[in-house]
Amino acid sequence: MKSLHSMEPAEESDIGGEHGGLSSEETPVEGGSLAASDNHPRSGDDWVELLVREMALSSSKDDAKARGARVLEALERAISEHAREEGGKSFQEENMVLKQQTEALIKDNAVLKRAVAIQHERQKVFDDVSQQLELLRQLIPQYQEKIRNLEVNNYALRMHLQQVGQSSSIPERFNPDVF
Repeated sequence: MKSLHSMEPAEESDIGGEHGGLSSEETPVEGGSLAASDNHPRSGDDWVELLVREMALSSSKDDAKARGARVLEALERAISEHAREEGGKSFQEENMVLKQQTEALIKDNAVLKRAVAIQHERQKVFDDVSQQLELLRQLIPQYQEKIRNLEVNNYALRMHLQQVGQSSSIPERFNPDVF
């Protein structure tokens, strides 16, 4: 009963008449089909009234079983249709939410790809600078050694020049263009 009462309430135009909202096609007839069309009772109370009316119209125990089975089958079909409609609506809503999330993720992915590309370029520049720095560090001892050699050669040449200048017979005045 609780699940029947939870169904959406019937509109005034759907309820009423001598058959509780049923069309003439749905009017229970002995041995006939309960749901010839899709116009089912809307509320749980209408279904209960339909079941009671069917039981009251039954002529025998077997007829009551058959009528009860038809009412329950119609109820099951109505519940299934309602569940399909609600499931379709919720599926569409969920689908829209998932599409929005997918679009947001695609945008985030594009931003992240760009960030990774920028970071990769920066890393390449950093690696190049690091390699150049390492090469320069390796060259420092060689140039320091060359500087020492040049200083030693310069000192030796200065000493040699002093020795030549002291032992030379050339006057102290030197021609600036020669030296």
